[in-house]
Amino acid sequence: MFEKWSSYAMMPIRLILGFGFLYHGVTKFTGGIENTVGFFDSIGIPAAGLMAWVVALLEIFGGLALIAGAFVGVVSLLLIINMLVAMFTVHLPNGFNFMNQPPGAEVNLLYIAGLVALMLTGAGIMSVDEMRKGKASDAAMDKTGGGSGGPG
Repeated sequence: MFEKWSSYAMMPIRLILGFGFLYHGVTKFTGGIENTVGFFDSIGIPAAGLMAWVVALLEIFGGLALIAGAFVGVVSLLLIINMLVAMFTVHLPNGFNFMNQPPGAEVNLLYIAGLVALMLTGAGIMSVDEMRKGKASDAAMDKTGGGSGGPG
């Protein structure tokens, strides 16, 4: 029974992580990017003005890419780096529990685990990456004469 549905396993992970990153990226602008710059500066992030923009745009476009399932390996790696910086500069000093005030590293680790799973397994079904893979294998079949476009 589970094999029938296993091809869909990465979809909910992609969607929830994508929406999570998209939400956090958008809030960096809706709250005023200058607030993000100020926060980054207060925790010692170098080039806080530039990095606020880089992180906000990475989270927005990275979130959208995860939702679409596009370039999931590269995007996941960039977002893992983002989560590691957030974890070590902000959350880890507050322990593990996300319920701590301020929150601990628990959610950072959950995001990282989901991103690692995506890197190891790929975007899965109903994704841009899967469609691109299908087109690439179709093109290879056509070149070798094994596809529908070859001699027959």
